[in-house]
Amino acid sequence: MIEIVQKVNLQEYEYTLPEERIAKYPLEKRDSSKLLHYQSGKISHNHFFDLPDFLDKGTLLVYNDTKVIPARLIFQRETGARIEIFLLNPVQPTTVIPEIMLSTQPVTWQTMIGNAKKWKSDEILKGMIEIQGHKVVLEARLVDKENKWVEFNWNSESVPFVDIVESSGEVPLPPYLNRKAEESDKDRYQTVYSEKEGAVAAPTAGLHFTEEVFEKLRKKGIEEAQVTLHVSAGTFQPIKVDDVTAHPMHSEQIHLQKSTIEKLLNQQGSIVAVGTTSVRTLESLYWYGVQLLENKGTAFKVAKLIPYDSRESLPSKNEALQAVLNQMEAEGKVEIMGETEIFIFPGYQFQMIDGLITNFHQPGTTLMLLIGSLIGDDWKKIYQEALDNDYRFLSYGDSSLLWINK
Repeated sequence: MIEIVQKVNLQEYEYTLPEERIAKYPLEKRDSSKLLHYQSGKISHNHFFDLPDFLDKGTLLVYNDTKVIPARLIFQRETGARIEIFLLNPVQPTTVIPEIMLSTQPVTWQTMIGNAKKWKSDEILKGMIEIQGHKVVLEARLVDKENKWVEFNWNSESVPFVDIVESSGEVPLPPYLNRKAEESDKDRYQTVYSEKEGAVAAPTAGLHFTEEVFEKLRKKGIEEAQVTLHVSAGTFQPIKVDDVTAHPMHSEQIHLQKSTIEKLLNQQGSIVAVGTTSVRTLESLYWYGVQLLENKGTAFKVAKLIPYDSRESLPSKNEALQAVLNQMEAEGKVEIMGETEIFIFPGYQFQMIDGLITNFHQPGTTLMLLIGSLIGDDWKKIYQEALDNDYRFLSYGDSSLLWINK
């Protein structure tokens, strides 16, 4: 039976992170970052280009191929006041991120608004942008002040919304970097394998990969699979409640190909997730399968505490994945889209992965709870080792390969 066995004390997942240890900029070469390797209580210090040395032939690496959009849009009122609109979730004409990015009609997004008090309800903000040599007028109108819904309209029916944000938006750097986005961030705050636009934060564990590393991995017989989870701004949200289970987890969209699920089902060797976003995707896939086994035809929506419901027993990974494939075949689908709020904290039983490639995270966050659930109290030893050995922390920082303590 799986259940929450004890209350999580958030203070146990705090540590002191000096400001100077936060990497404000990436290294010149992606794969020259440090790589801390942890397995069975043992730690070694390496570089990311050494990654293939720690993976056996037949290991499956799972990447999140989401692409960060320049989600920070800046408008200037006629009075000179600056209004900043940060895109969060699409509302209309569709809530499906890939579809709304290709829309050439007005779109509405739920947003965060900087300097919102200066923006009058009936005021239309305007900006001029240039796309492929053509001038386009972009308008923003606050259609729901309470929910911060903003409608965007532009005077060109041949221009999709993705081109609007690519041409006018700023890279949404994490707030803890305490600096404005620069031109170089457009490339570096993006994985080399990013493909599907829609994230407002990068899956930063993937920032270290290069074509040279991929070539070495393939030569060794390391398998790869892609999933898509469009990372939300909630990934930066601090926990502000004593009872961590009351912390609101923002819903994130998942897209999965049938071929990827088949590969996971047939995988014989280890499965290593590249980043916490890939972990959330894979574990959510499992719980979708569990829900299908309990109630056929259920929607792909994973609530944050579903894994902690009391159950007499749990299906195997393969049973859950087969249930998903059966549902897809019954509906004639080769791709599925879902939503997840899954919250992974100590007490969680991992069902899909054996290891995780990840950066070093902010103290007292949901990501630290995930690390604690993966390797237990050894996270303290690992993070102290990283601090003692001049590792760089957070999004543009160094990396680690952590194997689950079983």
